[in-house]
Amino acid sequence: MSHVSYELKAAKRERVGKGAARELRRNGQVPAVIYGDKQAPLAIALNYKEVYYKIHGGGFLTTVATIDVDGDKIQVLPKDFALDPVRDFPIHIDFLRVSKTTLVTVEVPVHAINQDKSPGLKRGGVLNLVRHQVEFLCPADAIPDFIEIDLAGRDIGDSIHISSVKLPEGVKPVISDRDFTIATVAGSSAMKPETETPETVAIHGAETAAATAAKAAAPAAKAAAPAKDKK
Repeated sequence: MSHVSYELKAAKRERVGKGAARELRRNGQVPAVIYGDKQAPLAIALNYKEVYYKIHGGGFLTTVATIDVDGDKIQVLPKDFALDPVRDFPIHIDFLRVSKTTLVTVEVPVHAINQDKSPGLKRGGVLNLVRHQVEFLCPADAIPDFIEIDLAGRDIGDSIHISSVKLPEGVKPVISDRDFTIATVAGSSAMKPETETPETVAIHGAETAAATAAKAAAPAAKAAAPAKDKK
């Protein structure tokens, strides 16, 4: 399932550069660029509030949008954005022109299901996500919000590979030369037996050596002892 497409209104930017961008931000707008599809890049300005809520609402980089640029409607996929490092508001966005036939590379989050049906987790194991996101090549109009890994029946030591994940039609992992691991069910540190330190091993070794020596000396001592006189 993908996020519902949305529309943003924008205006062409006649001026570009740092000074022009700062002026746009002071006026409640966000500078952006639309590129791709063998066309010249198009510099635009977007409404700050609309963009802010879309970015922080989730699924921004995996949802195709329509941008109305002075009446010209362009289908795009957000490819990158920059946030102010201090105040966390958007300061620039890159959009890629797309169509139904466009294939795009996106990173899709991993969600786990059926944790309560995993014997390993019930016994105190922990889920170790090797990949929190997986990179896929997929049609621009069929980007999944996330992929699911099923933990039902998974025990400690089990691994979940990409081959066990049900993918939507047309969606393929970028890594295609191996069945890579997405997650494992591992034993927790509380379940691991205590390991001996070098000091403990040395002490145990000394004790064992002493016990062996004493055992070997016992028969010799017995033989050397004088026999008691019989009364």
